[in-house]
Amino acid sequence: MSVVDENDIRPETADRLNTLIATFVGTGQDYYQRTFAVMMKAPGYCFTLNFAAGLLGPIWFGARGLWSWFLGFLVLETFAYIQIGLGLFGDLGGSLRERAAQIAQTLDLRQQQIAAAEKSGASSLESLKRAASSLETALADAQAAAAAADSSGLIYLAFGLVVLIGIKFLSASLANWTLEEQFTRWRSDQSVASGWSVQRLAVATALTIAVVVLSVIRFAQPDAIAALATFPTDRNWRLGVGDGVQAVFDWTKTVGRGFFDSLTFGMRTLLDGIEVVLVGTPWPVVALVIIMLAYLSAGPRVAIFTGAALAYLGLLDFWEKAMTTIALLGAAALISISLGIPLGIYCARRPRVFGVIRPILDFMQSMPSFVYLIPVVAFIGSGKPAGVVATMIFGSPPVIRFTVLGLQQVPETVREAALAFGATPRYLLWRVDLPLARRTIMAGVNQTILLSLAMVVVASLIGAKGLGEDVLEALQYAAAGQGILAGLAILFCALILDRIVVGGRN
Repeated sequence: MSVVDENDIRPETADRLNTLIATFVGTGQDYYQRTFAVMMKAPGYCFTLNFAAGLLGPIWFGARGLWSWFLGFLVLETFAYIQIGLGLFGDLGGSLRERAAQIAQTLDLRQQQIAAAEKSGASSLESLKRAASSLETALADAQAAAAAADSSGLIYLAFGLVVLIGIKFLSASLANWTLEEQFTRWRSDQSVASGWSVQRLAVATALTIAVVVLSVIRFAQPDAIAALATFPTDRNWRLGVGDGVQAVFDWTKTVGRGFFDSLTFGMRTLLDGIEVVLVGTPWPVVALVIIMLAYLSAGPRVAIFTGAALAYLGLLDFWEKAMTTIALLGAAALISISLGIPLGIYCARRPRVFGVIRPILDFMQSMPSFVYLIPVVAFIGSGKPAGVVATMIFGSPPVIRFTVLGLQQVPETVREAALAFGATPRYLLWRVDLPLARRTIMAGVNQTILLSLAMVVVASLIGAKGLGEDVLEALQYAAAGQGILAGLAILFCALILDRIVVGGRN
């Protein structure tokens, strides 16, 4: 907000400002012209009181188009009205009276048992009397607590009124400041809400009345409207929809059997090939290659750490399972990266396509990882191929998003310069766009690898072997020590891959 001195404003400038204020506020022009003139003299917040805003509360902010402030003050005032409602007609001791009634029923049952024991001379008579005495004490305490709760209505009423007055004062002291900030934004962007809208007033009033009334009824009289406590539904609806989804799954499995069989065969072939390299090759060769790769990518310190981590995996008998895990991860990450980068390039050049792909990526990242297993097992079955597909779905979004982001961040001036020198679209992509976006794309590759590794334990639930199987067994048999060791093995695999990828990117 800029500092404005009335003495420095020329008459025509002051008239122009007053005209803008009058156009913006609609009603109360003289008041806001004087108030804004005072507020513009000092930067930041300037204390003023708007009695209309204090009286109407959130309705005033809604009518002025300040919907974020409307929501905040609506929540605060609703809390205050709930306290007032509890004090005026709330059933404060209702739950305690229900508890007293339950105790009374139990006490009546004990008294009947005592009467029967006295007639029969049972040896449990004394214990029954002690239990009845304890119940009588508990009943008296519950009745006293219910009476005390019923008599605390004035406290709730007074507290609610104090809170409401404080909120009204707060809204009155902030109203002009928020409106003046909105006026500043409106001067540069005419699409910002302005004036006193009757439609906004009606909407804000309806929302305020609905929220306050329903909330007060729900907390003050919980049994008045049963629909407020439980969402009106029918369990048969969910069963019917679930049967429909199951029918779609069955039809898809029948129609796409050939596709799913081919997908399973391809996944298993790729996974078996990687496992032959990692598991079938002598361990010293594999370890030496990984250490050399770490050295070339990130330097001697990371190479030393990689050697120590591989020694941990070998000495504690995690070597073969770690290689199996890396094979599953490698297959999933290889497919994700091979498909994700070209798709990201295509989406970066076609925003409409990315507008369609983006909700799908949001769905893939928002859906809990365990839910992926349901359709994967339904279409592919359990085992390692299903683990690869589930891991690929979970880890694919980052590489696509980062590829789009990296290409969108390439300076347009650089691309125009390349085109001016006669660069072809292919040359522009491979020699300009991808080199400049390389760091961002590699960050996406790194995130894809780490997210894929995070699916190791989840994939073990559907038969994928590896370190996740040890963690799952430790959870099933409460073997904390073995579970921690297997978890550290997964951690070391993640750190090795992360350091190699990040080191190369830097």
